Amino acid sequence: MRYLLLLLPACLPIAAAGATPRPNIVLIMADDVGIEALGCYGGVSYRTPQLDALACGGVRFTHAYSQPLCTPTRVQLMTGKYNHRNWKAFGVLDPGERTFGHRLRDAGYATAIFGKWQLRSYDPPDFPGAADRRDSGMHAKDAGFDEYALHHAGHTEDKGSRYANPTMLEGVAGQGGELKTYPGRFGEDIWVAKTIDFLERHREQPAFVYYPMALPHWPFVPTPNSDGWNPEEPAAEALRYAADMIEYMDTAVGNLVAGLDAKGLRDNTVVIFYSDNGAHMDVTSRLADGRAIAGGKGTSRQTGVHVPLIVSWPGRVLPAQSDSLVDASDFYPTLCELAGAPASADGPRDGISFVPELLGRAGPKREAVFCWYDPRPGHDKTQFSREVFALDRRYKYFRDGRLFRLSDRPLEETLVEPGSADGRDRAAVKKLKRVIDEAMEGVAEPPLVDAYGQPTPDPAG
Repeated sequence: MRYLLLLLPACLPIAAAGATPRPNIVLIMADDVGIEALGCYGGVSYRTPQLDALACGGVRFTHAYSQPLCTPTRVQLMTGKYNHRNWKAFGVLDPGERTFGHRLRDAGYATAIFGKWQLRSYDPPDFPGAADRRDSGMHAKDAGFDEYALHHAGHTEDKGSRYANPTMLEGVAGQGGELKTYPGRFGEDIWVAKTIDFLERHREQPAFVYYPMALPHWPFVPTPNSDGWNPEEPAAEALRYAADMIEYMDTAVGNLVAGLDAKGLRDNTVVIFYSDNGAHMDVTSRLADGRAIAGGKGTSRQTGVHVPLIVSWPGRVLPAQSDSLVDASDFYPTLCELAGAPASADGPRDGISFVPELLGRAGPKREAVFCWYDPRPGHDKTQFSREVFALDRRYKYFRDGRLFRLSDRPLEETLVEPGSADGRDRAAVKKLKRVIDEAMEGVAEPPLVDAYGQPTPDPAG
């Protein structure tokens, strides 16, 4: 369902334009931020004027979901497949997969990726079982992008800094690239500038940039707007800098949009903002209703998976908010539809395009979000177990039988105690169990393993 935002004078609907060339597309994915951080979702702890303005002029989705951790979201996002169809290991993207980069490049788009990769080689060399996984993921040169500049594009121990004095692997499709360090600079500033430059250089053809941000992921360090910013000294890590990093995330988005405006590229560029999972658990933010919200990164709680989604396309997408359900698999078909590239050309995918929701026309909608989540094997993943669940706007149901009621207060959930379910609860179980069963039907579920890749019975699964 789509609602026009008629109560805010600055957000009056923009008249829809006529036929236009295929748009440029910039997909921004923040690293570890939930809805509670943004003012447009009721957050009051941080200043996020740029994202609030983007939401004011576009569509703000109130029920967008991610996976609880970054790799599960990233591989689902890029392939349009649920994780039980594409999972290898944490920090690994199956090199046999086809990404949205491949699909849009085949459709005539110039494609680039600037930001964080972490999908080639994650485990440190001394981690048990690491030899089975190191260097086993997709290299950025093979991921469907004409150009790339990426943090953590190879081994973990070689990744360097993502913030002050950043190091990134830079190259073009089919070539291994070279590591480059930018003394005195900040990572997000480099990637924003590269995004603007790429779109300007390709004004004669449609272009797509995937910008997986580094912010506001730990370590919490000063940004160029912080009092403690000094790239010539080792960064001082402190939780207080988390707020600065969230606000600089907003600044980076604003700089990107302003740069597109200055180059005359904004009107035919779709800008999408999303997040890979909820905030770090040490970060507590406040909502306007007075609640203090602790981050739920890594968990299946609402604070781990309920994330912002904002889409802006001046003159084409009317200001609105949508309560339609969206998950990471939906971006693949959405990008394909925006680009005029049939998603079916790459075989079956699990996502549903949300383009109809953007343009105010009829189209298929999700009845529920499905989540298969198991971030193992991988370094620092011993605390996790497999969780399979489905949710809609009112309920979340786990394959192990747990049922939670969701309320109109964002991020709030209540366990339905065994034996206390009413008729609506039982109907929800029936519906969401069917969603899980249908998603799992005919799929060989990945074997249960521990963090080291060894088989395990895992009673929590």
